[in-house]
Amino acid sequence: MRKFVSSQIRALVCLLVLWVAAAAEATTLRVHYDVGYGNRITVRGSKTPFSWNTGINTTWTTGNIWTYSWANSVGDVELKPLINDSAWSVGANYTVKAGATVDIYPFFQAQAGSLVKVNNFSSPQLGNTRALRIYLPPSYGQNPYKRYPVLYMHDAQNLFETSTAFGGVEWQVDETANSLINNGQMDEIIVVGVDNGGANRIYELTPCCDPQYGGGGADVYERFLLETVKPYVDQNYRTLPGNKNTAIMGSSLGGLDSFYTGRRHPEVFSKLAALSSSFWWNNQALTQQVEASTTKVAVSIYIDAGTNGDGLTETTRMKDALVADGYVQGSDLYSYVAQGASHNEASWAARLSIPLKYLFPWQSTVY
Repeated sequence: MRKFVSSQIRALVCLLVLWVAAAAEATTLRVHYDVGYGNRITVRGSKTPFSWNTGINTTWTTGNIWTYSWANSVGDVELKPLINDSAWSVGANYTVKAGATVDIYPFFQAQAGSLVKVNNFSSPQLGNTRALRIYLPPSYGQNPYKRYPVLYMHDAQNLFETSTAFGGVEWQVDETANSLINNGQMDEIIVVGVDNGGANRIYELTPCCDPQYGGGGADVYERFLLETVKPYVDQNYRTLPGNKNTAIMGSSLGGLDSFYTGRRHPEVFSKLAALSSSFWWNNQALTQQVEASTTKVAVSIYIDAGTNGDGLTETTRMKDALVADGYVQGSDLYSYVAQGASHNEASWAARLSIPLKYLFPWQSTVY
């Protein structure tokens, strides 16, 4: 009798070990979304057990997380969640690699993001005030479980509204982001536009010091961004505050500042975009610093210039310095030449989709 009981126990232990091993080898999708009472999340996909014709029911768990697991042997799969197997999520298919546990935060109604303006935002570092213009992506009000990467941009007067843009031409940041997000070409992000300081713009956006134009306030402006703007944004909006999900972008002097600040603070920014940057500043001192450096900074970089009086020679020299430092085109460096483009808002708006897709490609957010 003891031998029989002992054999049963051993058999149960073996089954438990096999079950645990199988569970450990499972690929899992976790869909974070509140569908409301009586509704469900299904998943369709590219390989058996999935199909693109009929969805598989997921299992609801606490926190409105809908889960489904399958064998690693299926391999990598393209998937898309649906509500009640009828309403497809917006954007591209999700790629789930074998053996991974992937969290996704979809939304199901294609729509535009929204713009929030924070007036009279105080800078204790610079002793002045300005507006913040904040773009919230399409799902912000639809999926409260989702948090977002953040892109910080300078010269916010020019980003979203023709009424405040230089020459009445805006970058169309919100329209471009809406289109790329809804088409599945980039991840959803929050964009924080910081108004420039008007007459203080040259001072705020430049390292020290150009023989003709002076400047030299970039370090102070940097403290304003890092000590005042970013903490405010992280406290008041659903951000992913780590450096892997934080970027900085600007053009002209704003490009110079983005390059300068982003590389000085890789613990805050893992990526930067510098369009038509004023690398000529102070006899190309910033480029000379990169040329003299022996350590590669862990920041992915997008730089560009147009061919029509847009500083292409200086930008090419900076690109060459980065390559010599170990940056690789197509990997952690994207250098772009905009044929026929000039140094103006219209040209930056026309190619804005390129750095946005490079900085925040679809399914790149680190949760």
